[in-house]
Amino acid sequence: MSSVLVVDAANVVGARPDGWWKDRAGAARRLHEALLVADVEYDVVVLVLEGQAKSGARAGRDAHVRTVHAARDGDSTIVAEARAAAERGDRVAVVTADRALQANVAGVATVLSPSWLLDRL
Repeated sequence: MSSVLVVDAANVVGARPDGWWKDRAGAARRLHEALLVADVEYDVVVLVLEGQAKSGARAGRDAHVRTVHAARDGDSTIVAEARAAAERGDRVAVVTADRALQANVAGVATVLSPSWLLDRL
């Protein structure tokens, strides 16, 4: 059994008022780069990008970080990723402060706050 951390990139980036809204792709790229060297106790980190942020990091695997480009909304992709990992028997956590998303992953994933992740970046 492995452990999977699914990251709501929009929510994590939005937790810091550092001007990310002026350069969503750049903010996504910086988050991706930080996750590559982050001190997290998960085997795989799934970074879910949506909208303009998708141009900040290519889809696919880069070391232990797998970037997924949401086809529609990020929340649906995050739920699908969390459920798929849980069905494989993985230990799953989702990083988000979005209450509706938290409710949608209840029962399949532990929910961690964006500040939890930002403290480790």
